[in-house]
Amino acid sequence: MKKLAHALVNTLFVTALSASAFAQAPIERQPPQPLPDQQQAQPNQQDEQAYPQQYDPQQGDPQYQQQAGPPDQQQQGPPPTIAPQQLDQLVQRIALYPDPLLAQVLTASTFWNEIPDAATWAQQHNFMTGDSLAQAIQADNLPWDPSVLALLPFPNVLDMMARDPQWTGTLGNAVLGQRPDVMDAVQRQRLLAHDYGYLVPNAYDNVADNGGYLEIQPINPAYYYVPVYSPAIVFYRPRPGFIISTGIRFGPVVTIGPAFGVFGWYGAGFGWGGHTILIDHHPWTRTYYNRGVYVHPYSHPYVRPAAPRVESHTHYEEHGEQHGGDHHH
Repeated sequence: MKKLAHALVNTLFVTALSASAFAQAPIERQPPQPLPDQQQAQPNQQDEQAYPQQYDPQQGDPQYQQQAGPPDQQQQGPPPTIAPQQLDQLVQRIALYPDPLLAQVLTASTFWNEIPDAATWAQQHNFMTGDSLAQAIQADNLPWDPSVLALLPFPNVLDMMARDPQWTGTLGNAVLGQRPDVMDAVQRQRLLAHDYGYLVPNAYDNVADNGGYLEIQPINPAYYYVPVYSPAIVFYRPRPGFIISTGIRFGPVVTIGPAFGVFGWYGAGFGWGGHTILIDHHPWTRTYYNRGVYVHPYSHPYVRPAAPRVESHTHYEEHGEQHGGDHHH
């Protein structure tokens, strides 16, 4: 009996040492995988969370820097292929966006590393709209791709993308490597929402069947309303007694004036049948293999002046004085 007890003690001691060594071993960061769970609730795009009031324009927002994006640069080859069911879950939170906005989100997601800084800038300047915002974008000499700049009028969309860098990076890699599959997944989700009565024409968007593909276009191409919904509701059969008209809400109007044409807004959308993303009426053909050198052929390219990024404007100071100095640059 004593021998048995002694052997048991030795076994437990060795097990404890092994567990301790395992706990201290460094955890290798894995490439991004599709994370959205089928029952995951849609992030509230109208959630006005407080942002740090002080940040270094050259360093970006510390709260976003703490969240590492997918290790795209470290990958030796293309990311693994994502199955259709996982793609369905991946696109659910954006599948009901108007086509032009969805096209901009998909292209911007492939520049996932630029999203955190852009989200910070957009939130710091969310008091600006229309032409004044477009002028500030050019005056600040912002260094990001035009597809990212195109989303600056939508701070809540950029915020959603920045707060979930794993999702954004996974989506971006899928757009680069599986664009037809991503577009098919969007259509599958739209058809579900349509069949269950949630996706219908309304005061903000027109929903039309074009050759078997559901298109969503803003009633007025200058005014966008971001839909807010829960994927756990709109892509499933409504429970008895549920009021279908409450399944989708809409955020405040976002004005996209002529000044934003340089970012490809006019002529943004899809050639659904040919699995083409259109930006500024041109096919967007960035892939995983040409991602380092690809430049989209904008009709009116946004040319940044050869000067450092700037963060100082008179109207910023005026706004800060009017609002108790709540914006600092």
